[in-house]
Amino acid sequence: MRRILLTLGLLQLTRLLSAAEADVIVYGATPGGFCAAIAAAREGAKVTLLEPTGHIGGLSTGGLSHCDSNQMRRESLTGLFEEWNRRIVKDYVDRGQPAPYDPMNKRPVILWTFEPHVAMRVTQAMLKEAGVTVITNCQLTNVEMTKARITVLRTSQGTFAAKTFVDGTYEGDLMAAAGVSWVIGRESQAEQGEALAGKQYPKPKMAINGFDEQGKPLPLITGTDAGPKEAGDRNVMTYSFRLCLTRDPANLVPIPEPTKYDSAKFELARRALKAGIRGVGFDLYPLPGNKLDGNNSIGGQISLGLVGGSNTWHAADVAERARLWEAHKQYTLEFLHFLRTDPAVPEKTRAQYASLGFCKDEFTTSAHFPPALYVRESRRLKGLYVLTQKDIIDSPSKADSIAISSFPIDSHDCQRVALKEGGVINEGTIMPVRVPGTGVGYAYQVPYRAILPHAEQCSNLLVPVALASTHVAMSSLRIEGAWMAIGQGAGVAAALAAQRGVNVQDLPYSELSKRLLAQGQTLELPAPPALKTAAKASEASPSKSAQGLVLDDQVAELEGTWIRSTNFKPYIGTGYVHDEQRSDGKSRATFRFKSPADGEFALRMAYSAHETRTKRLPIIIAGDGQEQRITVDQTVPLPAGEAFRNVGQVRLRKGVDYTLTLSNAGTDGFVILDALHLIPTAAATATPR
Repeated sequence: MRRILLTLGLLQLTRLLSAAEADVIVYGATPGGFCAAIAAAREGAKVTLLEPTGHIGGLSTGGLSHCDSNQMRRESLTGLFEEWNRRIVKDYVDRGQPAPYDPMNKRPVILWTFEPHVAMRVTQAMLKEAGVTVITNCQLTNVEMTKARITVLRTSQGTFAAKTFVDGTYEGDLMAAAGVSWVIGRESQAEQGEALAGKQYPKPKMAINGFDEQGKPLPLITGTDAGPKEAGDRNVMTYSFRLCLTRDPANLVPIPEPTKYDSAKFELARRALKAGIRGVGFDLYPLPGNKLDGNNSIGGQISLGLVGGSNTWHAADVAERARLWEAHKQYTLEFLHFLRTDPAVPEKTRAQYASLGFCKDEFTTSAHFPPALYVRESRRLKGLYVLTQKDIIDSPSKADSIAISSFPIDSHDCQRVALKEGGVINEGTIMPVRVPGTGVGYAYQVPYRAILPHAEQCSNLLVPVALASTHVAMSSLRIEGAWMAIGQGAGVAAALAAQRGVNVQDLPYSELSKRLLAQGQTLELPAPPALKTAAKASEASPSKSAQGLVLDDQVAELEGTWIRSTNFKPYIGTGYVHDEQRSDGKSRATFRFKSPADGEFALRMAYSAHETRTKRLPIIIAGDGQEQRITVDQTVPLPAGEAFRNVGQVRLRKGVDYTLTLSNAGTDGFVILDALHLIPTAAATATPR
């Protein structure tokens, strides 16, 4: 026995000494981290990948299996991301299983769905083939530096040295330990001129009391004052787990009941359900193997995210993170129990949730519960270039591109506020900002500078996951597909800097881009996406259910920024667009039509009313040498049971060409464009209300 222990000790010592001689050390085996390690190794570097937990792959192998890259531009998803997905599909085919998707399909949008254990098998194989030394449960305890260069990492598994380092953690832990500047939370609107910064209220207020009988906020409420709308704060979007579930009896493991279940914790959800409020539950996405991916519902009111529970995660030590992780797990199990058993949940809904179980063949080392918490954002580097909303939507081109990202700007809740004047409202969600008429976000180049600290702080560190960005920009960057591509860029740069003995800030971009292209990375922006076809404005026809003329947003000529959405229902046609609350006068929509008759017409408008909408939307109807102006208050609810609201009167002449134009000039909230209805006044008067 003594000889065996001695041999094992020597093997461990040999492994640590070998690791200590690495060219590149990557700390954090997230998607950005493991791709950085593989990319560096393929450039000939000796690479060690240190992971503070026992889990490799982050969310890509930890439950996020209905891959969010389905909302990204397919043309830009190449390199290691494409190879990883191609090998996942090969794993299925080699076992005689149907391919879950075609990884080489170049359509603008495709679905990427897989089982977690398959993703893990492929990830481990790629790391092994690249010759990467992987050490898990290796928590960072200290960083030694000499003249702004990291020299040694001291960890729970020993001491490691390298020439170049990559921080692959979601939290930016190595960056922070090295004394590199970082930020946490959300910027004010003024700081970077971002319309989506500050406080965001896209969800309707819940008409329920958020206080108990003693006047204290109910559980799951984060406060009673969200703060000034334009101001920033230190809140981050909610964390949650991505659950792997099934209804297949052959593979179902019963979801365990939570210990010390506190039914009072869900009084808020109970009140919401009793008030008929929708949005208590979570999203389920189909996966291969008769499985489902359970996710926090971005449009929901109360879901899998423990709102407010993640704000201290970034600063927590190992023990405190373990406590916070358990708190999120406890909430998840309690919420599942509530949905499955509480009488306030409609019987049919209870039965649907009760039929779900964990998967017997997934997460076998963690009792089938996901091993990775969904850290959607944490610290962010103060780097050489900070990505903002403008870089994503208005100025996507960069001279030092290392990757293309194109996920919609998309943030989950940051706060849940009980209002003293009555009601409860979720704050912080940014509904997906997509290219109008498409299902994808705006494509933009990620610059090398965004993963670089200032040289005087650290000259041999790259930060591809907690990269330099605002909260708004991180709401787009925070996707595994994007992090894999950016991680590949960081890995190649780390290897080249180590081989050439230069600071990462001094690495010639021409050399970096050449090697990235050789590894299959896409660096150039794709062509603008093809928009969904819509009828020409002149072809707009009278509604079959009413007299007059219906003009849907799909037939409008759009200028400036318009974001397509389907988040608020009901709507006319396939959805609606909004101006992102810019109020800059640049978002314009023009309809062209011929009047079907002479006389007075009522102008009716379809929109989703909310207190965040504009109260002064200008509409101009021009034709026959005249202009007629109407101002619409979109905070006013539509009549009960109606799809439109009368907003004004106009006089039209039969056969005359008219334009109807609306814009966000001088507006004071979101401009919603869904549809407009021109109907003869007599018919409008006869329309039941």
